[in-house]
Amino acid sequence: MTGSLPDTVPEVRAIGVPDLREALARGMQDFNLIPTQLAFLGLLYPVIGFVAARSATGYALMPLVFPLLAGLSLMGPVAAVGLYEISRRREAGEPVSWQSAFAVLWSPAIGGIVILACVLLIIFGCWLGVAQAIYNATVGPDVPDSVGAFTALVLHSPGLIIWGNLAGACFAALVLAISAVSFPMMLDRWCSPVLAVQTSLRVVARNPATMAIWGVIVAVLLVVGAIPALIGLAVVMPILGHATWHLYRRVVA
Repeated sequence: MTGSLPDTVPEVRAIGVPDLREALARGMQDFNLIPTQLAFLGLLYPVIGFVAARSATGYALMPLVFPLLAGLSLMGPVAAVGLYEISRRREAGEPVSWQSAFAVLWSPAIGGIVILACVLLIIFGCWLGVAQAIYNATVGPDVPDSVGAFTALVLHSPGLIIWGNLAGACFAALVLAISAVSFPMMLDRWCSPVLAVQTSLRVVARNPATMAIWGVIVAVLLVVGAIPALIGLAVVMPILGHATWHLYRRVVA
């Protein structure tokens, strides 16, 4: 337990594509009311700058640039915890501002949130290890000495592209299954991370097609947001975070 509420097993509802549209619409409303893009730029750009600097100086990190950026989606549920708090407060009719996101640090659920965040961090590390292993197995351990040469090498390595994307999809599906509603649920009910993950798995099991579509929507929006030098992620990620809260409210009774 991370709080004072009992670990009662909640009812899981069946949902469809209209529920996804409604969740996204409400997520957009929350973002328009409480814009948080500057905060997300503050989180994103130190990471982006580090990756770019290391890559530009020819370090061996270059093969992991794409896995690192793709891994943002694996850690996205953790980064969005503050957004869930904003949406929760707004739904409850409480006063909200962008600073409300930091109130989660004093939530009774913070212990469970940290535990599950560590689980996702371990999965993220495993993804990077697998990505490096796939690169070594399909291309070799050597790293080209320029971005252009590296790009050409990747484009002419279908094995790297196929196996890399397949592995990435498997890791993304795993994270979606265990975190689809688990973080919002812990924040809302102060339940244990075990019950939250179990409920998330039940949500996916009852709504496999709908949640698969949700996963595709998230992936597409993240790619679209990443195209303009990753700046769009500062808008896409908050909207998806708010939308995830509303999706949780629609699918968990």
